[in-house]
Amino acid sequence: MQVLPLTVAVATRLLERRRRPDALAEATARRIVADVRRRGDVAVASWTRRLDGPEAAPAKLRVTPQVIARAQRAIGADFRRSLARAARNIRRVARRQMPQAWTVRVEPGVRVGQIVRPLAAVGCYVPGGRYPLVSTLLMTVLPAQVAGVPRIVVACPRPSRELLAAAGALGVSEVLRVGGAQAIAALAYGTETIAPVEKIVGPGNRWVAAAKRLVSGDVAVDMVAGPTEVLVLATRGDARYIAADLVAQAEHDPDAVALLVTTSRALASRVQAEVRLQLAALPAGNPARQALGRRGAALVAASLEDAIRFASRFAPEHLSLPGGRALLRRLDAAGSVFIGPFSAQSAGDFATGSNHSLPTGGTARFRGGLGAADFVRCISVQEITRVGLRRLAPVVRAFAEAEGLAAHARAVEIRL
Repeated sequence: MQVLPLTVAVATRLLERRRRPDALAEATARRIVADVRRRGDVAVASWTRRLDGPEAAPAKLRVTPQVIARAQRAIGADFRRSLARAARNIRRVARRQMPQAWTVRVEPGVRVGQIVRPLAAVGCYVPGGRYPLVSTLLMTVLPAQVAGVPRIVVACPRPSRELLAAAGALGVSEVLRVGGAQAIAALAYGTETIAPVEKIVGPGNRWVAAAKRLVSGDVAVDMVAGPTEVLVLATRGDARYIAADLVAQAEHDPDAVALLVTTSRALASRVQAEVRLQLAALPAGNPARQALGRRGAALVAASLEDAIRFASRFAPEHLSLPGGRALLRRLDAAGSVFIGPFSAQSAGDFATGSNHSLPTGGTARFRGGLGAADFVRCISVQEITRVGLRRLAPVVRAFAEAEGLAAHARAVEIRL
């Protein structure tokens, strides 16, 4: 992890690095998606063998109910209790996120409202290449259940016992043992054994992200996620806590971005030293070592205004403010904000109930994290009486004449 001055050149390089297209992933994903559309299950199995090895291709794509039931019996009591508690918190947050039906009388005889309907089928992609991300299953499935989605499909390339137990505990019966771009294509277009869904949610590697981008014209997707990002904005604080958050998020991905932005060179140096100590305690293969070596930095800004401006432009997935709420009102964009020294980001990853499926690559400038609202359709409803239509007729007539749409005016006049 380097200590660097936050110059215009450094800021530009960090911002531009995230905008580079991944041509190799796009080209590979395009071939896979086209093949799955053409050959279905055969293509899914073929690409799985080709990319992950013969042992990775399952005999059957669907995990049987018996296997899920065995996994539920096999997990320990501690994990079972933790699973239930995390699920309770996620449900509680998701219920508050749900859009509500409403109606308003905009003027006499004119009522406008909204009704809320769940999507019919959703595919939840759960990464399983490096770690079995049980928490991602909860973060994608539970908001969909709160929204009332009747069919929820989970796809994971290597579902662990704990992941299958979590699926069973949530009542998810359709679990697919498949990953990568082939899983995204199968969910989007269907195969002989997999019915297509209306929306695909959940993070994944570069090929998953590329495939989601490719299918997004035919099926809804939540977001095209990139590598994990963490930015800590602090002028002071405990270097151990700050380093711990940087290291924790960096272990998600060798390409993760982990930044401290500060006005204090002394704090930057202390955090740099603490990061080295904490990395040394990790297993040799932990991705945090590579991520912090390649994309970790402590950026020393000339002023607090410069630090805040960069943080808002970077719009990180995870933003920590160890100093408290004082800076919150001055920041414009982030996926999720952690306030105060004890708001560990890993608590948000697993336990607080706030969703950890968050925008990356600066997309937090225009969207938030996954929530219950992502799984519903808000449908507008309008009801006009004869009195109301008579009142609106002059307005309709004026706009129809201005836009040259005579039939629009006639559709009102014929009723009056």
